[in-house]
Amino acid sequence: MKYVNQAVPKVDSKALITGKPVYTDDLAPKDCLVVKVLRSPYAHALIRDIKMDTAMKVPGIVCILTYKDCPNKRFTMAGQTYPEPSPYDRLILDQRVRFVGDAVAIVAGETEEAVDRAMKMVKVTYEVLEPVLDFRSAKDNEVLVHPEDNWESLCPVGADNKRNLCASEENIHGDLEGTFAKCKYVVEETYHTKANQQAMMETFRTYTYMDVYGRLNVVSSTQVTFHVRRILATALDLPKSKIRVIKPRIGGGFGAKQTVVTEVYPALVTMKTGRAAKIVYTREESMIASSPRHEMEITVRVGADEQGIIKAMDVYTLSNTGAFGEHGPTTVGLSGHKSIPLYGNIEAFRFAFDVVYTNVMSAGAYRGYGATQGIFAVESAVDELAAKMGVSAMELREKNLVKEGQIMPAYYNEPANSCALDRCLARAKEMIGWDEKYPVRDMGNGKVRSVGAAMAMQGSGISGVDTGSVAIKVNDDGFYSLMIGASDMGTGCDTILAQMAADCLDCEMDQIIVSGVDTDVSPYDCGSYASSTTYVTGMAVVKTCETLRKKIVERGAQYLEIPEEEAEFDGKKVVHLPSGKKISLKEIGNRVMCSSNDPLMASEASSSPISPPPFMAGIAEIELDKETGKVELIDYVAVVDCGTVVNPALARVQVEGGIAQGIGMALYEDVVYNKDGKNFSNSFMQYKIPTRLDVGTVRVEFESSYEPTGPFGAKSIGEIVINTPSPAIANAIYNASHVRLRELPMTAEKVYMGMQKLQKAEV
Repeated sequence: MKYVNQAVPKVDSKALITGKPVYTDDLAPKDCLVVKVLRSPYAHALIRDIKMDTAMKVPGIVCILTYKDCPNKRFTMAGQTYPEPSPYDRLILDQRVRFVGDAVAIVAGETEEAVDRAMKMVKVTYEVLEPVLDFRSAKDNEVLVHPEDNWESLCPVGADNKRNLCASEENIHGDLEGTFAKCKYVVEETYHTKANQQAMMETFRTYTYMDVYGRLNVVSSTQVTFHVRRILATALDLPKSKIRVIKPRIGGGFGAKQTVVTEVYPALVTMKTGRAAKIVYTREESMIASSPRHEMEITVRVGADEQGIIKAMDVYTLSNTGAFGEHGPTTVGLSGHKSIPLYGNIEAFRFAFDVVYTNVMSAGAYRGYGATQGIFAVESAVDELAAKMGVSAMELREKNLVKEGQIMPAYYNEPANSCALDRCLARAKEMIGWDEKYPVRDMGNGKVRSVGAAMAMQGSGISGVDTGSVAIKVNDDGFYSLMIGASDMGTGCDTILAQMAADCLDCEMDQIIVSGVDTDVSPYDCGSYASSTTYVTGMAVVKTCETLRKKIVERGAQYLEIPEEEAEFDGKKVVHLPSGKKISLKEIGNRVMCSSNDPLMASEASSSPISPPPFMAGIAEIELDKETGKVELIDYVAVVDCGTVVNPALARVQVEGGIAQGIGMALYEDVVYNKDGKNFSNSFMQYKIPTRLDVGTVRVEFESSYEPTGPFGAKSIGEIVINTPSPAIANAIYNASHVRLRELPMTAEKVYMGMQKLQKAEV
C-alpha cells in the first residue's frame, strides 16, 4: 500500500491554511435577506396573539412569519435514515412553545440592524403553562409536553406522547436474578451525566435561494446532506425533486449538525419571498437552541463470583430528550449496547431505558452518542466492584474484558472479529507506568497523584441501516473524478477515501479529484455520523474501484483488439500479457471522449449487516490538591484499536481531539438551568470548555487488528475516543481521595465536599 496507512496531508489543507472562502457564510451572496428567530422567554406556553404591525414598518423588513404561515405538518429534525426512529413532533413554528428559546417567529430583512430593531417591536401575548423541568418526574406526568393529536412515531420504539415518553424498551438475556444470586460481590449505584455542548467553531448556518428552474437550493453546514433534503421536503410539504442541498466545508460538527437546526427558517423565507436568505446563529443561540448531548441518569448493578468473574450486569437508563425527540430513541441504546459488551464473561444481563420529554432545549447527537454516558456509568461501577472485592480494578478488567472471537450478546450477538482490547490495556499500562503509580503517591506538598483506567468500544456505522456510495469516472488524459456523498466535517474523510481509491487504482493521489456533496449530482450517502464513513463509505470506494478496473481492462482490450482475459491493468496502462502490446490510461481516457457508447465510470454502494467495534483503553494521571479539591490532569495515555489505521496523522488528531472533549465533559462542562427553565450556560464565559493548558499531556498509540469486513481491514475511530476520560478521571479521583463522584462534571467543589464528608464520617 502506497497511501493507506500513511500520514498523507489533507487534500484541502492548503485552502484551509490560507483562509480561502470555503464555508457557508463565505459563499452566501451579499444581498441575502438576513433571517433571525424570535424566541420564547417561557419554558412552556401557548401563543395567544402576535402583533407585528409596528415591526413591519421598520425600513428594510421584508417579512415576519408566524405559526399561521407554516405547514401544519409534523416532522423531525433528526438526520437519520428513513423511516426515522425519532418521532415526528415538530412544526417549523408552533403555537405551543416548549422551552426557553423555542422559535416563536421568523423575521427577515435587508440588514441585520433592521431585523434586530424589528424583533424588539414584535409583541407576543402568551398563556404561560406549567413546565416539566425535572426529567425524573416527566414520565406519566399530568403535564404533557406534546399533547397534540398529530404527533407521530414511525418506528416501534415504545414512544407514547400521552406519557411524555419518546422511547422505552427492555432487553433481557439469560437468568438475570438467578445469576446475580450466585454472585458473591454485587454493586448497585446510579450515575448522572449532564447535557454537553459540541462547541464547534462554526455555529449553525444556512443560506437558501430559488434557482432558474424554481427549485429551492439550500447551502448548509451539515453532516447529513441527503437527510436535509428529505427533512425539508417533509417540513415544507414539497416534493424532494424541488429541493437541492449543497454542503460546503464544515467548521466542525461533532454530531451537532446531524440535526437540522437552522435549515428550515431561511428555506421558509425563500419559499415565501422568492429571495435568497441566510441565517447565522450567534454563539448564544448555538448554546440555548441547538442539539446538545442527552442528559442521562444510569443505574448499574454488576455482580462477580468469588473468582472475580463478572457474571451479571443490569443497566437502566433514564434519558432526557428535552422538548423534542431528535435522536432520543437511538442515543439511549448505545448507553447499554456499547458498555455491557466490554465484559466478555457475562452470562446474564438486562438493559432497559426510558427516554422522556421535558421543557428544556431538545437534545441531539454528540460524538459518542450515548455510549459516552453509559461507559462512564459502567466503568465507574466496575471500579466500585473491584473496591468492594478488595482487588485492583485493572486486574478485574484484565480478567473479564472481551477478547477476539467472542460473541457479544449485548451487542446484537455480533462477533468480535477484530479485537485488540487486551493489548490496548497492556500497552496503556506500560505507557503510564501503572505498576509504579497505582493507586496513589503523596507528593509531600498537600497534593497527591493517582491513576485511573477505563475501557471503551463504539461501532462502525449502523448495521443493516447505513449506506454509503461513491462514483468514480475516468476523464480525458486519464485522471479520475471521485464523487462522494459523505460529509467531510474536518475529519478528513475526503482525504481518507482518496487514499483508498489511489491504492485500489494504483495511481497517484493527485490524479484523483474529490467532489463534495451536492444532492443533485453526488451518489447517495447517509452522511457523516455513527462513525460510518471510513468503514461504510470506504468499502463503497473499494467496490467501485474493483468495478472500474474491470471496465478499464475491458475498454483497453477493446482498443487493443485483444481478448479481455489476456489483459491486465497496472494503474498506468492496459497490457496484453502474451505480446506486451499496451495502451496507456491517458489514451484510453481520451479515446472514451470520442465515438463511445458507454461512459467509463463506476458506482457502487455498501452496507454492512454488522458494525465492528473499535476498542480503546485510556488511563489518566491526576494531581489532586487535598486542601481545595482541585484536580489537575497531568498525563493521559490512550491506545486505540481501529483496525488498520488508514491515515495515522488524521487518526491521531481524532484521538487527541476526542480526549480533550472527554476531559471537558469530565471536569468542566455543564448546562445549567434556573428554576424557570432558562439556560444560564449561554456563552463560553459560563460554559467552560478546556483549553490546551487544561488537558495536560495527551499521548496516543495504536494497536492494530484486522477487520475482515472493513476496507483494508479498517474500522472506525471518530467517536470512541471521547468515551474513556470521564470514567478514567473519576476512578483516578477515587484512588487519590476515596471520594466516589457519580455525577459529571467533577468539579473541585464536589471533590472537596466529598473529602469533608469522609473526614466527618471517620470522626
